[in-house]
Amino acid sequence: MSFPFPCRSRAVIGVVHLPALPGSPGHQLSRSQIMDHALTDAEALIAGGVSGIIIENFGDAPFYPEEVPKSTIADMTVIVQSITARSSSIPIGVNVLRNDASAALAIAAACNSSFIRVNVHTAAMLTDQGWIEGQAHHTLRERRALSADSISIAADVGVKHALRPAGFNIAQAAKDVTGRGHAGAVIVTGASTGSAADLDELQQVREAVPQTPVLVGSGVDTQNIHAILDLADGVIVGTSLKKDGLVNSPVEIDRVRALVETAKS
Repeated sequence: MSFPFPCRSRAVIGVVHLPALPGSPGHQLSRSQIMDHALTDAEALIAGGVSGIIIENFGDAPFYPEEVPKSTIADMTVIVQSITARSSSIPIGVNVLRNDASAALAIAAACNSSFIRVNVHTAAMLTDQGWIEGQAHHTLRERRALSADSISIAADVGVKHALRPAGFNIAQAAKDVTGRGHAGAVIVTGASTGSAADLDELQQVREAVPQTPVLVGSGVDTQNIHAILDLADGVIVGTSLKKDGLVNSPVEIDRVRALVETAKS
């Protein structure tokens, strides 16, 4: 259950933002069009040299706070499997928004994925979906029941698009999510998609869990990646890899290559 990207790996994990899936309010594309979109972005990420890919149902906002419909799980499983078949040389992750860790685990287990992302794994956050409580106790037992201990959990601390409860301490949150929640990696983000993480908070997390991979999960670009990787072990990047830096645009290979090369330099 160790995370596929160890400390100091300088990993660049590219995001495949899925368009709205059938049943969600923004759904417009056919299933074949959604698949084409996902595969095109994944192929651009691979060609650009990313270390890994994570696939998420980004277009499904407003998200279910926890359990998503079975149709979402089915659609994502087919897409994840198709991307995995084209990218067997790099680790693949799954994130089922907003916080359906059970669905993410099921998809990852079925598709032989390496890791899942869980936005609220321990503690609780006030999000735009309401109050969400971590389900680490359930997620870890379900992982064991699925014989899926090889699937690592990358868990956010102080996740984006959410308000932190009174008294929140990000260093203690990092210790709890790894020590008590058995997360294999910790993710630090800014306030929203595309916004940069606070470097002071990143430093606190790095010092709190020195033996655990720490990732930055928002706002990473060629201008700040050196400063980020001075503290973090890797990054999860979506928006800045898109045409014109717009989250709903397609991934551009040149942008991916530029970020990957900068991360390595």
